[in-house]
Order: sequence, then C-alpha cells, then structure tokens
Amino acid sequence: MTDDAPVRVFDALKATPTPVRYLLGGVLVNQLGAFVQTFLVLYLTFRGASVSAAGLALVAYSIGSIFGTMLGAEITHRFGPRATIMTAMAASAPLVGSISWLSGPGALWPLLVVVGLAGLFTQAYRPAAAVLLSDLMPQRYQVLAFSMMRIALNIGAAVAPLIAAVVILIDWDLLFWIDGGTALVYALLAFALLPKQAAGAKPAEAEAAAPAPAAADGRSAYAVMLRDRKYLLYLGAVLLGSLTYAQGHIALPLELAEDGYPTSFYSTVLTVSSVVLITCELKITAYLSRLPKHVRVITGHLVEALGLAVYGLSSRSGAFTVAGAVLVVFGIMIAAPSMFAHPATFPAAVKARYIGAGQAVGGAASALAPLFGVFLWTRLGGGFWLLCGIVTAAAGLLALAGVRQPPAPTPAKGADPRTEGEPEVVGGTS
Repeated sequence: MTDDAPVRVFDALKATPTPVRYLLGGVLVNQLGAFVQTFLVLYLTFRGASVSAAGLALVAYSIGSIFGTMLGAEITHRFGPRATIMTAMAASAPLVGSISWLSGPGALWPLLVVVGLAGLFTQAYRPAAAVLLSDLMPQRYQVLAFSMMRIALNIGAAVAPLIAAVVILIDWDLLFWIDGGTALVYALLAFALLPKQAAGAKPAEAEAAAPAPAAADGRSAYAVMLRDRKYLLYLGAVLLGSLTYAQGHIALPLELAEDGYPTSFYSTVLTVSSVVLITCELKITAYLSRLPKHVRVITGHLVEALGLAVYGLSSRSGAFTVAGAVLVVFGIMIAAPSMFAHPATFPAAVKARYIGAGQAVGGAASALAPLFGVFLWTRLGGGFWLLCGIVTAAAGLLALAGVRQPPAPTPAKGADPRTEGEPEVVGGTS
C-alpha cells in the first residue's frame, strides 16, 4: 500500500467503479451456473456412460481449461478484456448446452471434443476479468478488489450445488442448459455494460512504479517470463499450494469416510468453511493490507499448513476436522488475495500473459490433484496430512521469495520527504 491511512472495506466498496460492479456481478452469475466440472461425471454415468468414459470427459474438460486461460490471456492482450469476455462466454454457451445431446452411446469422441472446447472457452474469460479489474480499480484497493472477485467466485461455488440439487429433480439436462444460459447472460452483460477499454490500461501511478519490459509480442513476453526467476518461484508456489488445497475436496472426504463419519459431517465442514470465507475475507484483507505483501503470503501459507496437518487428527475427534478447516480457510484468507492479485501488478506489455500463466498453473495443479491425493493418501493414511502441511509450508517459502520486493532506498540526508515517497514496486523482472 502507498498510503499510511488504514484501508477500510466500506471505503473500498464506495471507491469501486460501476464497471467493476458489473464485472463482479457477471462473474457471480456465471459461477452460479457452473455445473459442468462438478457434475459431468455423475451426469454421464447417469446417462449410461462407463466410469472410464466419464473420467476421460473430465480430463478433456480440465485440459481445455488449462489451455483456455493461456488463450484468454493472449486474446486479452491483443483485443482487450471486454472482447475476450464476450467471445469466450458466447462460444462457451452453445458448447456447454450441447453436452446433453452428445451424452448418448456411440458419441464419445464428439463428446470429448465438445467438452474440451467447453473447458477452453469457459476458462478463457478469467485472465480478461483479472486484467479489467486491475485496470479499473484504484491502485490503493487492488488487493481488496481481487478479494471481492474471490468472494463472488466462492458464493457461486457454494450456491451452485444447491441450485443443481433442485434442478436434477426436474431434469438432469437442465443443468447444462442453465450453465450455457448463464454464460450467454454474462456475454450480454459484457457487451452492454463493460467498457471498451484497451488491454493493459493501468493507473498512471502504478505504470510508473513498474519497470516495463521491452517485450510486447507473445514469444518475447513468455521469454521474459521464463527469465523472471522471482515469477517462476511464484508459479512454483501456486502449483504446490493448489495441489494441497484441493485435498480438502479430494482426500478429506475419503479420510472422514474411513474414520466412520457420516456424509453429512463433511457437508457441515464445507458449509462452515464457506460461511467463514465469504463473511470474513474482505475484513481480514483490509485489516492486513498495511503489512508487506510477502508477510501476508508467508503467514497465510503457514496457517494453512497447520490446518492441513490438523486434519491428520480427524480420527480422534470431529472437532479436529472443523478446527483444521477453519485454520485452512484463515490461511487462505490471509494469503490468497495477495497471491491472486500479484500477476496483475506487472506492466501492460506482459500483464495478461503473466495472469494467464498463473491461472494455467493453478488449473494444472487442480487437474493433477486427484492423482496426487488419492495415490499418496492410500499409502500414507493420516501421515498424508502432515505431508500436505510440509508441502504448503514449502509453497509459502517459494511465495515469499517470489513476491518479496527489495527494500525502498533510504532518503538522502536533507531531502524533502514529501518527494521521496515511492509507490510500492510491483511486478517487474529479475
């Protein structure tokens, strides 16, 4: 932060430009109908597909999602965030809606192609949304803005299964028609309400604070990224942290089932986690905003690591499960907004590609997480959670090295302190 005055949630909400409100509203609407990744396997097996065919479809969607973020970053850089969101959502809508028509016997390969393309376009909007958010939000409230986006995504993720539970009782096919419909609504909202802003527009004070690499074309921009050791450390942190965080949805239900807990208990744990995150994240982000970014990210990772290790005590008491979940959520709330916002602090010449790379690594980690989790949990049992804690702590150390900025130079003796203050250096390469 560049201002000594504390950041307050109400001030950030008041300072949020109207286009950002529309952007976040579109993210929420789209997420409320995001059913494909969660229910695709269940739907296909319900329609008579084999478990292996359903698994292949989910793999196709995950691979499409990874490449989609990279594609979205490139389109954003060349044509701007608004055009990218409109194109991605408009293309996603018919693809998702047609999944129900291709789920019958004998249509596996067309289904895999459509599902892969659906993953590609569904995720392509995310780099554009992050770029537009960073372009439009005042620099002082950048991290809080990304916290707002996370909350919109998490509200959608929490409510969507409840909507799906009702829709399934009516007709399974409605899941994908609604999913396609919400994507189309988001495309229309982007067309009508989002600004026609050139990609990479950025507040003047932030642009001055960040050293601008000479690279502007795709190949040289990615070459710059590969030489940026600090950003590679950041990507390593994203990879490891995403692998372990996902185990709360993969290995934890296996752990609780083996320990004899009812399925409803896992649902309770998820509900507690969602309520704490949605209601507390903005306040915690604002409260911690005066701490340096590297302090926030290492502290959050260590708190999350402790929570994951506590999961290993679940067999003794369900209270340990709830305590571990709360610690994990608090760790996420401390570190994730700054981690989420970090790629958007880079100069316009590379910002969209940096954002896309960060999201692609996170998507790849999420795709690999089931293999990592199930394989190791079946062999390590409760010790698996201690390993997750250690890996998360290691991710915190990588994040610390990746986002830490050199100390500001000491003002020269006799210099006017009013002219010596520099904004926090963001982005850059090493």
